[in-house]
Amino acid sequence: MLQSAWAAIMSPDALAGRARMPPAEKEIAMTVMDEPVLPASTVTLPDAYGSAAKWFHWVTVVLLGIALPVGFVIDHVKDADKMAFYAIHESAGLTILFVALARLAWRLRNPPKPLPEHVPPVLRKTAAAVHHTLYLLLILQPILGFFATNAWGFPLRGETAYLGFIQLPKFMETDEGLAGVLQTIHTIGGWSILVLLVLHVGGVVFHQAIRRDGTLLRMV
Repeated sequence: MLQSAWAAIMSPDALAGRARMPPAEKEIAMTVMDEPVLPASTVTLPDAYGSAAKWFHWVTVVLLGIALPVGFVIDHVKDADKMAFYAIHESAGLTILFVALARLAWRLRNPPKPLPEHVPPVLRKTAAAVHHTLYLLLILQPILGFFATNAWGFPLRGETAYLGFIQLPKFMETDEGLAGVLQTIHTIGGWSILVLLVLHVGGVVFHQAIRRDGTLLRMV
């Protein structure tokens, strides 16, 4: 196909048309048409994350895709189904905590490569703020939820055992006043994570659809 395109460009009619161009346009045309075609393998793309970083990222995405929707609808499901929803939400949330801690430990020993130089400073700072806040919430949010369930008197045991079979001990006495406070903070944290995820996805769309700088390719 490239040979056919090159033959069309170098045909007598095309060359004659180039010869009749004004000098300025002719120079531009010569520059564009004489530029060598680079194979895809030579195109420079942003430095990609390693396989471990990608694994942590996408596992977290899947877990959030479970924990957040289930958490938001728990209060609206039938009482007979609440325990099943709590079990799913709490197991996903606690797993997020374990993954986030492992991810943080790995990240401290394997700092990510910086964003490409063409990314403006304001976008760098915004991305860093969103990422750091997300990291913080991914650790604090499950802890708040875990202690809230304990304070309500429903530790991860029985019907709500971690992953359905791991019985975790109760860490505190039932305290509905404290439980209400922890639950409120936990709810605010959930909505905060949702807002940050919207900002994060919006940034991805901005880089991919508007700037078209290949930043998305760092994580896929």
